[in-house]
Amino acid sequence: MSGCTHDCSTCGSDCGSRQAQEEKITKELTNHNNNIKRLIGVVSGKGGVGKSLVTSLLAVEMTRRGYKCAIMDADITGPSIPKAFGIKEKATGDENFMMPPLTEKGMPVMSINLLLEDETDPVVWRGPVLAGVVKQFWQDVVYGEVDYMFVDMPPGTGDVPLTVYQSLPLDGVIIVTSPQELVSMIVGKAIKMAKLMNIPVVGLIENFSYAVCPDCGKHIEVFGKSHLEETAKEFRLPMLAKLPIDPKLAALVDEGRIEDAEVPELKAAIDLLVQLSKK
Repeated sequence: MSGCTHDCSTCGSDCGSRQAQEEKITKELTNHNNNIKRLIGVVSGKGGVGKSLVTSLLAVEMTRRGYKCAIMDADITGPSIPKAFGIKEKATGDENFMMPPLTEKGMPVMSINLLLEDETDPVVWRGPVLAGVVKQFWQDVVYGEVDYMFVDMPPGTGDVPLTVYQSLPLDGVIIVTSPQELVSMIVGKAIKMAKLMNIPVVGLIENFSYAVCPDCGKHIEVFGKSHLEETAKEFRLPMLAKLPIDPKLAALVDEGRIEDAEVPELKAAIDLLVQLSKK
């Protein structure tokens, strides 16, 4: 707004800046059983770019570095985290708290699929109900001691992402994109939404960036030229990784063995997240 002093205490306007500052004092507390040191959201401007895959890989790689990690699957209508980890058992609980199942290597994971009778049952709920589930996953689930919790957020800028931004004390978000030029425009929306809500953007990760020829090792840009550098430069954000199309990784996900995956391309992203723990 023209003439804004950024001192909301003396202003009566209902602008985005004022709303974002007010949201700082409405962050929900998790329950007393939890000690969650860092909360990182993984977001995308649109669906289908591999956000859940990146969420899972970040948690796996950070666990490999010796950190205790957990995953909250806030993508209520499109949950896929449990399948990637091969989790079959359901979440349990009593009248007070819910207990999430653990992955093979002991990482707690909470997802709506762990509450449904059948994982293929659709979640046909309206926005306020979906948002309520996300809050419940934060407030009522026992994760215990966690160095890094990764929140797999629903794509876009609608009700549920807004609830996550408003209700959870995020330390930052990582934005996942893919090479198409249209996506770079949509990524801009995700970046601007995070900034509007005063949430730091840790950096950008591009998925499906290229395929590696099995014969000559050449990088083939299957989905066209990458725009990651241009987008990162435009918004002054670090490029954290360019992830290839990897059939072996896809097979591990299908088999529920993502914890066996090793993705060296994520090293820069993991290094940056480790720095957060030292601040």
